[in-house]
Amino acid sequence: MRARIAGVAAHLPERTVTSAEVEARVRAESPGYRPHPTIVERMTGIAARHVMRDGEQASDLAVAAARRLLDELGLGPDRLDLLIFGSASQDLIEPATAHIVAAKLGASCPVFDVKNACNSFLNGLQMADALIRTGQHERVLVCTGESPSRAIRWNVRDRAQFADAFAGYTLSDAGAAMLVEAAPDGGIFYRDFAAVSSAWRVGTLPAGGSMHPRDPEFTYFSGDGRRLKDAFVGNGPEIFLTALEKTGLTWDDFAVVCVHQVTARYTELLRSILDIPAGRLVVTLPEHGNLASASLPFQLDTALREGRCGPGDRVALVGLAGGVSLGVTFAEL
Repeated sequence: MRARIAGVAAHLPERTVTSAEVEARVRAESPGYRPHPTIVERMTGIAARHVMRDGEQASDLAVAAARRLLDELGLGPDRLDLLIFGSASQDLIEPATAHIVAAKLGASCPVFDVKNACNSFLNGLQMADALIRTGQHERVLVCTGESPSRAIRWNVRDRAQFADAFAGYTLSDAGAAMLVEAAPDGGIFYRDFAAVSSAWRVGTLPAGGSMHPRDPEFTYFSGDGRRLKDAFVGNGPEIFLTALEKTGLTWDDFAVVCVHQVTARYTELLRSILDIPAGRLVVTLPEHGNLASASLPFQLDTALREGRCGPGDRVALVGLAGGVSLGVTFAEL
């Protein structure tokens, strides 16, 4: 039995914030530092990102995407066997945000969370695939709600702190949902994952855990973009090229290749290293920013709606995440 992607949908908050507005806010809230004009867009290739409403939660973004998906498929929440919330964000430390999503959606199936930075959704899909192939479930909803706008540092004291907080200025709020069903053929036919856990300190959001349970200073993103890039470049290519070797495929055999997009430079560097034809990528970064774990399902949803892929086509999902984590999934729609 295979796990087939029956549908995917994304939800983006209506409000957008330009990179110029990001710089203006940093200037307004940072008495001791003024970022160079245009630096955010020049360094990232991101013109705008989405920001959720005050009072809106990560679960609300997931629910909005899930409702749209179920409506399009003509299914009610009572038809779900399992709900997986795979996200770097969460409403609360406890309980699992999946419970909150299910309650808002009106689902009564078992639920759990999967968390692995920007690969959280991809790992949620991995779990759905495994549980379907082993006969434990037949219809699984994998969803995410990313709310990184709540963890951006706007008041910076100097250039060093601005650089440390810079990853936060790339991030965008978003929700996404994917329905995965048991099928006799097609579906997910290859998956592989790897980690370089010695690099976990490169990018962090420390607050809420046992290290820093309450100190507000640790409620902001902190990271070293250059070291993160080096970790990806130094350890990433092998898992993706091995996937092609083991399946006997080339990137040209895929209708689209969805790659997690952090900055325009990193995306182009990875594309060049892996020799992915530019026309196979679904480039969403400039208008939408770094969508964290919603990036891959959003790209697939975009490609489907633009008619770039459809039933019977192969698609590739290439994941990169802090930690450092790498993942690849090949599927036939």
